[in-house]
Amino acid sequence: MSFNFYLLRGLRLLLFPVSLIAGIYITLRNLVYDRGWLKSTTFNMPIICVGNLSMGGTGKSPMTEYLLRLLAPHFNMAVLSRGYKRKTNGYLLAGQTTTALEIGDEPMQFHKKFPEVAVAVGEARIEAIPQLLHDRPDTRAIILDDAFQHRAIKAGLNIVLTDYSNPYWHDTYLPTGELRDNRKSATRANIIIVTKCPHDLSDTIRTNYIRRIRPRPGQKVFFTSIEYGKPYHIISAQETELSMDMELLLVCGIANPVPLKNHIEAAVEFYIEKNYNDHHIFSIDDWNEIVEKFNGLEGNRKIILTTEKDAVRLEKFGSLMQQIPLYVMPITHRFLFGEQELFDLQVKEFIEGFAYVPTTQ
Repeated sequence: MSFNFYLLRGLRLLLFPVSLIAGIYITLRNLVYDRGWLKSTTFNMPIICVGNLSMGGTGKSPMTEYLLRLLAPHFNMAVLSRGYKRKTNGYLLAGQTTTALEIGDEPMQFHKKFPEVAVAVGEARIEAIPQLLHDRPDTRAIILDDAFQHRAIKAGLNIVLTDYSNPYWHDTYLPTGELRDNRKSATRANIIIVTKCPHDLSDTIRTNYIRRIRPRPGQKVFFTSIEYGKPYHIISAQETELSMDMELLLVCGIANPVPLKNHIEAAVEFYIEKNYNDHHIFSIDDWNEIVEKFNGLEGNRKIILTTEKDAVRLEKFGSLMQQIPLYVMPITHRFLFGEQELFDLQVKEFIEGFAYVPTTQ
């Protein structure tokens, strides 16, 4: 065993009391809502919550985009997000001149890809929803991005994601593990999706995962894998293909880059990487270092590749990117076992069959 292994193990043991305290706090917080001592507000409209029980990297943003592709052609949709690491406070509705610094990278990504959708941010979602409906009174349904732990609002449809390689039942509380909610909270979900599965996931493993989840009556469990599209240029949107004769610099600041790296390793013979923390705000020094690393590649066919979430934080360099082959890798969920239609139907029927509910409960 390496020194780093023992160092990490020792660090986890040292932080275990903090995880224990976090677990007690989370359990008590859920208890006061479960017992009705704190009230969850409902709204007289369809609200879909996309969330998870862990810190990140389960595919919430691609799932929100999947839902928008599914629903936006039929309904006036809105997305409400916290706007993590933005430089503003309070409620803000995205407009034509909005930047990622103002609303955060993921909301900016939604705004750019779905300009017809109302994209808003607000830390206090219970206050932001009325403001959003005032600004966009024709809104038919709202998607709450990363709000499963925000129990001040009770969504009509809760979709919880868990990573195939690190499912919530194997995880522990922060900071020892990645959990930020009690495992039992999964019972509040209407739909649980096991994400980032192998494309050839077997029926046996699927059955084992469902057995560990132990879905309650009416709770649906789906499985998805990652599907990468063709990289497109950040300015011109022209597509390209990854190939073995290509040299590549990967610029990446996301919670779990492992699946993307595996995809790149299978597609190109040589690549180097420049990694940043999740939601990293790029500086001009970062950009100069990226360009320097790219110029150090010796191949005749070379590109920079980044994620869609990183791309919205790099766009501020504008004209500096004109002569750089900087490409963006799109990503989506692919439902396994032929269950995409079943999932789509459940989501659409939730909106179409929505009925009035009391203001609070």
